[in-house]
Amino acid sequence: MASTGSKEVVGGVSIAVVDDDSRVAQTIALHLRSLAGALRVYTDPVECLAALEELPADILVTDVDMPGMSGIELMEKVGKACPGTDIIVVTGAASKAVAVEALRAGAFDLFEKPFDPALLLETIKRTARYQAACRERDRYAAQVMLLSGKQAERWGINAFVGQSEQLKDVVKQIAKLQKAATMSVLIQGESGTGKELVARAIHYGGPHASSPFVPVNCAAIPSELVESTLFGHVKGAFTGAIADRKGAFVRADTGTLFLDEIGDMPSEMQTKLLRVLEDGIVTPVGSTKGQQVDVRIVAATNTNLLERVEERLFREDLYFRIAGYNITVPALRDRPGDIPLLANHFADVLSDEMGIAQPAFGAATMTVLERHPFAGNIRELRNVVHAALVECDGPAIEPDHLRLIDLAIPAVVVARAAPVVSESTAELSTLNLAELEQVAVQRALQEADGNMSKAARILGISRPKLYRKVAAGAQPDAE
Repeated sequence: MASTGSKEVVGGVSIAVVDDDSRVAQTIALHLRSLAGALRVYTDPVECLAALEELPADILVTDVDMPGMSGIELMEKVGKACPGTDIIVVTGAASKAVAVEALRAGAFDLFEKPFDPALLLETIKRTARYQAACRERDRYAAQVMLLSGKQAERWGINAFVGQSEQLKDVVKQIAKLQKAATMSVLIQGESGTGKELVARAIHYGGPHASSPFVPVNCAAIPSELVESTLFGHVKGAFTGAIADRKGAFVRADTGTLFLDEIGDMPSEMQTKLLRVLEDGIVTPVGSTKGQQVDVRIVAATNTNLLERVEERLFREDLYFRIAGYNITVPALRDRPGDIPLLANHFADVLSDEMGIAQPAFGAATMTVLERHPFAGNIRELRNVVHAALVECDGPAIEPDHLRLIDLAIPAVVVARAAPVVSESTAELSTLNLAELEQVAVQRALQEADGNMSKAARILGISRPKLYRKVAAGAQPDAE
């Protein structure tokens, strides 16, 4: 005998009851009817199994001693076919051996006949609450895995744009560190080179991608708040501490803590940080109770930490604690061949964000970009491209659209900007107008120490015109 019912429940769980004694089965069903959103009653365990395989129930209440198939065998088969179904046993043969066998087969709980209806009902409620908690846990886990998958796609190795050997070397090191999930890493490089991108790639490409990645900029935090930011605080620990607050270490537990610009960390905090890294115990400000954490440290700096160690501005023991593996991210001017790829990448992404058609880079424009020193590295290039998209109202980005920052250009870049020409009067007299312009541009750049605005004033031309002459090799028709 079976009563039909759908798996969808409105205000209750779906329950299946099986007992070869129809009176017992109906009695159990009667007590559970108020709780069940869908209730099915069976007297044949074989029929019950077939029905559950087609439409699983949240909870199965079963007898043990039944003809055709024992309750233990039914439980084992249901466990394989319907892993989400929890099983409660109600039996008249509740010996110790039967209880052990039932629990081994996956029973959530066991009752002996005659049973207490109130206790059975409470067990059903407890089982339903447990299932709801499991569903919420699985939903959260699925969301975390989806997020970590998206993060891995966004921040993974494929996020790096370029084909230079320097970049390829960095990517190879990242791949190795993704596997060495517990090793601390120190990333060194100038501002704007992409140190945080490297840190995120190490985290999201590793086995703990679904765990937190918590970035902290040590240079941006007031010295009096560094300890609270890293370790947290309890209510009343200091003026303004109106509630307990978890620190970065606790929030990054089981994941990665990214300490950016660690070279700017106050000396007194370096000592406290070292202690936490050594014993893995974090004590919030104002508390005496520590908490064990498991955190991977990835630090970054735009300074030479070893020099700061020699100057006694950075603790040597802390340096060796965080520098388990060193990665140096190259400056953009050291890989100029990647500039066209990066510029086009930023133009693609930013034009899409702005809702405009992507303009092309003119040849002269790209030459200007390749020869610019980019003291701000990739961050500066992105800003330059963004500003150029705002300025450009045609199909191509021209040198006039570039808003380049005039900082002193390193000698190697000045050398790239124009060819070396002899200064002897005899040789100058043999040069044509275009070649004389090359000499004038080079001399102006050298006299201005690479400052493009100053060099333009020396030459008596506009800065955009100077950029065009540098880009086009100072050809007269480049104007």
